Amino acid sequence: MADAQFIPDQQTNTATHVVATNKVLRNTYMLLSMTLLFSAAMAGVAMAMNVPHMGFMPLILSFVLIFAINKMRNSMWGILLVFAFTGILGFALGPLINYYVATSGSQTVVTAAGLTGLIFFSLSAYTLLTRKDFSYMSGFLMTGMVVVIGCMLISFIGPMFGFHIPGLSLAVSAAVVMLMSGFILYDTSKIINGGETNYIMATVALYLDIYNIFVSLLHLIGFMNDD
Repeated sequence: MADAQFIPDQQTNTATHVVATNKVLRNTYMLLSMTLLFSAAMAGVAMAMNVPHMGFMPLILSFVLIFAINKMRNSMWGILLVFAFTGILGFALGPLINYYVATSGSQTVVTAAGLTGLIFFSLSAYTLLTRKDFSYMSGFLMTGMVVVIGCMLISFIGPMFGFHIPGLSLAVSAAVVMLMSGFILYDTSKIINGGETNYIMATVALYLDIYNIFVSLLHLIGFMNDD
């Protein structure tokens, strides 16, 4: 009798998990779509205003906002902060896009955007269809992040002391594309397997994956198109 009760209970729990997962996925992709559109609109505003490069200010603000989003992730304030976060990063993209349009042509931006979309949709679709658990990648991805950040610091600080490694910035951009592609698999897998149940935090994670891939592809394609 106990075994007979266990099977329906197990089926109910499984069905509940599937419903909850699908809800998180639906809300995540809906919010992600809106924030990407908003981010693109803010980039367009910055381009139209011909805003100059803003240095580290957007980066500092984004770190503050991520902390605030994490605190407010279970309230409507969390959603508003996500739009503020993506809006600031989008606005900061404006000067960068203007630079590549002026130096390499608009085709560079279009190609980077197209490849970014292709990478995201193909990897997300693969994870959703196979429902594989990519949690085993966490250690590799975290190690990769540390290495990439270290190389970025070297490429930025090194020239100040007369230390320069040719091609390092390109290698870092290529590594970021690979690393963020892995994070797309990992972050999508977390949602499917119940590791991430908050769609606001899931949106932030996937947005950052897409954003970093786009910026890195801009650098790589812009370099290849530079005469």
